[in-house]
Amino acid sequence: MKITSIKKTIRNTKRFAEIVKVLSKFGFRQLVLDTGLNRFMGHAKNDIEVPITEHSKNRPAQVRLRLVLEELGPTFIKLGQLLSTRPDLIPPEWANEFKKLQDNCNHVPFSEIYEVLNLEFPGRLNLLFASIEETPLAAASIAQVHKATMVDGTEVVIKVLRPGARALIEEDMDLVEMLAQLLQQHFSDLGYSPTAVAKEFSRELHKEINLIIEGQSTDRLRRYFESDANISFPIIHWSATTRNVLTMEEIKGRLLSTISPDTLSLKARRAIVANGTDAVFKQCLRFGFFHADPHPGNIFLLEDNKLCFIDCGMTGRLDRKTSDQLINLVAATIKGDIDKLCRVFLELTSINPSIIESREFRMELRHLTGQFQNTDLQHLNITGLLSEFFALLQRYHIQCPGDLMLLTKALTTIEAVAEHFDPEFDVLAHVEPQIQEIVMRRYSMGAIKTRIFKTLANSLELLEDLPGELQRFLDHAKHSSFTLNLELKRIEHLSETIDTSSRIMGIAMIIAALIVGSSILLLADRMSREPGFIGTLGVIGLILAGINTTGFIISFLLPRKKK
Repeated sequence: MKITSIKKTIRNTKRFAEIVKVLSKFGFRQLVLDTGLNRFMGHAKNDIEVPITEHSKNRPAQVRLRLVLEELGPTFIKLGQLLSTRPDLIPPEWANEFKKLQDNCNHVPFSEIYEVLNLEFPGRLNLLFASIEETPLAAASIAQVHKATMVDGTEVVIKVLRPGARALIEEDMDLVEMLAQLLQQHFSDLGYSPTAVAKEFSRELHKEINLIIEGQSTDRLRRYFESDANISFPIIHWSATTRNVLTMEEIKGRLLSTISPDTLSLKARRAIVANGTDAVFKQCLRFGFFHADPHPGNIFLLEDNKLCFIDCGMTGRLDRKTSDQLINLVAATIKGDIDKLCRVFLELTSINPSIIESREFRMELRHLTGQFQNTDLQHLNITGLLSEFFALLQRYHIQCPGDLMLLTKALTTIEAVAEHFDPEFDVLAHVEPQIQEIVMRRYSMGAIKTRIFKTLANSLELLEDLPGELQRFLDHAKHSSFTLNLELKRIEHLSETIDTSSRIMGIAMIIAALIVGSSILLLADRMSREPGFIGTLGVIGLILAGINTTGFIISFLLPRKKK
């Protein structure tokens, strides 16, 4: 594969050199050499001799890579956070280590924030806000949050994209995509495409730096729970919201991350966990649109144990088909139905059907179901089931869809919140009525009738189009104008093999011609009355043939450079 971003890479040469230096600094010098990063930068092998830091010596590779990501800044921290949610791509111990990545950092001076606000609301900043507090409420790698008061007296918080954050992220994303291409060239046994992961990461990160998308997601979730007395989302003030600035209602409450469970009564803790669990499962199973990062730092505790979710920059979508397949996954695991589990794998992942048919894979599924078979839904360990599911994907190099991973992140995160505030709370027993309601709706007479009518409508539409399609087929057959499209896999290797074979045949023919021609010259010289010049030419020809033959043999014996 050719690297398509050479011009962008030249523009970011300094940043690329910094990446190489940091990798070497934390003990990944051999990776730099194996992937050829030093050659790409024009460095010799000795040019990247950077001493390994003391605090990273003798540490596991996953810890050292986490330190690399932290040192390289916000884009790479976000990449590590994304990978921490993808145990189907990296080993579980690496995913757990990357969960420790934090993007808290020093705040930007208010003068720079004020300049951004002036650019976003030219000539009308004073018409929107009566006052803005200079001391930030929070400062992360991408945005900074300030408390403010609007001209009508409404108390709000302003989330402002840090100056230069978008440009830095876009430049770093060019490098991430280029590094993914290099990894894909040199490590073909990863089981997934690094470039595909880089594109998914780029998509999510570009959504996160567009604060209008976060505002739309917050508004959508707020509308879903308008009639819910226990769950809420902040109101977005669209008159003071742009791509770089998000203005929302100030939430009067306490973050769950600042509350110790010991300070709450058992009734309050049960209410918090019940409300949080209801919120996440309703979003996932009923609405198909969910907050993908419901950790305690994103949840406010209000009066009467009501919860308010903030920071909706990371959201996921779940279609009806995927939701049904997740229910099938749980049901098939409990019943030990291997065939049904295989169908679930086919629907949810990009698995090769030949893997499902293998005896080894089915034995793995029997082992998986054996751990959870005949277990009541109330006593099912969903975290353990998901861990086993993703471990199986990892062993067989099966890539899972990103939306399913976000769903898993949301469910396991809220389960961790429940365990922190009330370890005895049974999450699945609490949401069992919701799951049963979905199953009943799915198999109710009304749902069955709807599916039957939908199938009949599609069939009638197919029958209606069939005569026209058949006529077009016969017209093409009549005029012999069929077009056959074939997709040839690995065709570049076939062309390389043919090219190599033709070169070998050409060299062999030249050597053979030299030997035959030289032999004829030597024979003619011996038969002539005055031997001399012709014989010399024959000897020279044989010498040249010997040299070519020797070089030809050596070229096969020497190890070939991998492209």
